[in-house]
Amino acid sequence: MTVVELIERKRDGGRLSAAEWRELMARYAAGEVPDYQLSALAMAVFFRGMDDDEIVALTAAMLESGKRLALDHLTVPRVDKHSTGGVGDKVSIPLAPMVAACGVAVPMMSGRGLGHTGGTLDKLESIPGFNTRLSLDVAARQVEHLGCALIGQTAEIAPADRRLYALRDATATVEAIPLIAASIMSKKLAEGLTGLVLDVKSGAGAFIPTLERALTLAKTMIALGQRHGCETVTLITDMDQPLGVACGNAIEVLESIEVLKGGGPEDLRAVTFALGEEMLLVAKVEATRAAARARLERALGSGAALAKFQEIVVAQGGPAGLVDAPERYLASAPQRAAFVAPRSGVVQRVEPRPIGRAITALGGGRTRVEDSIDPAVGFLVHVRPGDTVRAGEPLVTILARDAAAVEEARTALGRAIVIGEAVPPRRALVSHRVTARGVEELAAGGAS
Repeated sequence: MTVVELIERKRDGGRLSAAEWRELMARYAAGEVPDYQLSALAMAVFFRGMDDDEIVALTAAMLESGKRLALDHLTVPRVDKHSTGGVGDKVSIPLAPMVAACGVAVPMMSGRGLGHTGGTLDKLESIPGFNTRLSLDVAARQVEHLGCALIGQTAEIAPADRRLYALRDATATVEAIPLIAASIMSKKLAEGLTGLVLDVKSGAGAFIPTLERALTLAKTMIALGQRHGCETVTLITDMDQPLGVACGNAIEVLESIEVLKGGGPEDLRAVTFALGEEMLLVAKVEATRAAARARLERALGSGAALAKFQEIVVAQGGPAGLVDAPERYLASAPQRAAFVAPRSGVVQRVEPRPIGRAITALGGGRTRVEDSIDPAVGFLVHVRPGDTVRAGEPLVTILARDAAAVEEARTALGRAIVIGEAVPPRRALVSHRVTARGVEELAAGGAS
C-alpha cells in the first residue's frame, strides 16, 4: 500500500488500519515520507475525521515512534497538565512549581506557539540561558532531584508527532480534533504519568471555539488516557478574551513570577488554582478540593513555589537572580505606546484571535516553522468585556520594536476591541469538569 493510496482512502472518507497508521508514522519519523504527503493526509483528516479506533491507533503509533521518560521508579505521583492553547495563557509557568512544591513530581512537557496562540517553550526561552531541550535522561534526573522539569518535546519523544505538530501549524490543520487528541496524548503518555489534567479552551480565541466540540475533544483525550492507565481530568476554560494582562513572551514570564509572589491578575490566578487543585486530587495527595486549595495557598504563601521556580530556572541554565529582579534579565521592547479608547462606552469584546495574530506580526510569534521569536514584544491588555471606558482612556500598552510596528498594532487592536453601549453577558471562567464518569457543569454562562 502506497502513501498516495492511504491519502486517497482518507480523502474519500475511508479509514486506515492500526497497522497502516503504525507503518506510516514510523516511516514519517524516519524521514521516508515527505512533508507534502503528510500535509495532504492531515488536510484529509481535517475534513473527513477519524473514528475512535483510528485515533487510538494514531496515538499509539506516534507514542511508539520514540522513547519514554523513565520515572516509574519514583515513589511520588507523577502528574502533568496540558492546555489546548490560548492568548495570554501562561498558566503552566507558575502552576508547575506550585504543584511540585506540594510534593508531586511534575514532568511538564510543553509546546511552541501554534497559529495565533503563544507557546510555553517560547515564553520560557525568553529567560536568558533557559534550556528547554533537555534529553530524557537529564530531564528524568531533574524531576527526581527537584520534582519538576519544564521541557520541550525532544527528538526522542514521539518524533512522528514532533514533525507533524510543526506541519499542522504551517498547513492550517491545527483544529482537527483527532490530530489534537493524538498529538497531546502521545506526548503525555510518553512521560510515564500517573495522572493528567487537561485545560481545554473554548471561545473565540480557542482552536475549538464551541462548547460541544470542546467537550468532544475532552472526552476523546480522557478515553485515551484511561486506556493507558493514566487517570485524566479536563476543565473547560474560557478563551473568549486573553487570560491575564500580559500577552507576549517575556512579559508573560514576568506576570507568572507575580503570581508566584502571591499577586497577578485574578483571572489568571483563578485558572491556575483550579487546575492545581485538580492535579493534587488526581495525584491523590489531597482528598478534597478545599484541602488541595489550602495546600497550594501554603506553597505560595511560604515562598516554596517561588523558590522551586528559581531552582528550576538555575537547573536549566537561567540566571540565579531572576525572581528577585526579573526586569534586569527579561528583554524589554524599545517602543512603549498606548492604544486608547476611540469612544466612550462599554467594552463589548476583547478578541483574542486578532490580538494573537497582532503579536505574531510584531515578531512575537511564527508564520513559518523556521521563524525566530522576538521575546520583548507584545501587549498589556488592561480592559475586560463589561468595563466602562472613556474616549482617550488607555486600553492597551503596546510593546514594539519601532514606530511603524506600533501603528500596525493600533490598527489590529482597533479591530480586536469593540466598544458599545450594552453590558455584555458574563462568561464563566471555568465552566465544566469532565472525567471518565461524565460531564459536570460548574457554572452557568459557560462558553457556547
